[in-house]
Amino acid sequence: MNLVPPISTFAISAPETGTEYRIYVAGPDVASQPGPWPAVIFLDGDDQFRFAVEGYQAARTRGLIPPLWLVGVGYGAGYTKPGNRRLRDYTPTPLATEPDSGGAEAFRAFLGGTLWRELAARHPIRDDHRGIGGHSLGSLLVLDALFQREPRFSRFLASAPSLWWDDRALLGQADRLQRTGAALPARLFLAVGENDTPSMTGDLEMLERQLAARPFPQLEVISRRFLRRDHYTVLPEAFSEGLQALYAGGK
Repeated sequence: MNLVPPISTFAISAPETGTEYRIYVAGPDVASQPGPWPAVIFLDGDDQFRFAVEGYQAARTRGLIPPLWLVGVGYGAGYTKPGNRRLRDYTPTPLATEPDSGGAEAFRAFLGGTLWRELAARHPIRDDHRGIGGHSLGSLLVLDALFQREPRFSRFLASAPSLWWDDRALLGQADRLQRTGAALPARLFLAVGENDTPSMTGDLEMLERQLAARPFPQLEVISRRFLRRDHYTVLPEAFSEGLQALYAGGK
């Protein structure tokens, strides 16, 4: 049984960022499963969306998760190609050495605004379980989207997040939000391969300790370490198990 139909694509211009994005969509057969179903936006769609689809298929084949809409956001250009704007879109703070960085706020507005409305117009999606997932620099954006006073999403999958960015500025962002007493009604899946770099594994441990020491009320945190996996080989398992942790049992 083909649990994920062929991937469809469309282009959308974002007034929030002034950029045109390539959107990849895979989801349930609405004829037999009309839904609506939750949607999960994955970043780095040009390069990583296939891992999200593979991970979803593995979990669905075993009956571990409900039908989902998977949405990859890309640029029609891979990591190092002209036209790829991930360094601008995924970074919450600007670095002097990276003059195009620090555009996460506008990009988040696009994801939760223009893009989400377009997805809802095209597909039967639920609005109460908005998901977002990413890996590496994409996971930095995922966590930036979580640590907001009013997050636009409620399910967060962060694989090997690049917490090193701007001297771990994301940890300070989380700390400032913790001090406000924000509740954060959401579910967060954190993961990294045990053979990733000491920076990646160590920085994630710092975030986990910070969240454990001063928990956000209503934020459920699930953490995983993947044996014998590094920064690159962890992707399929992290995405598959992350989707299970966030959506198992239709929660």
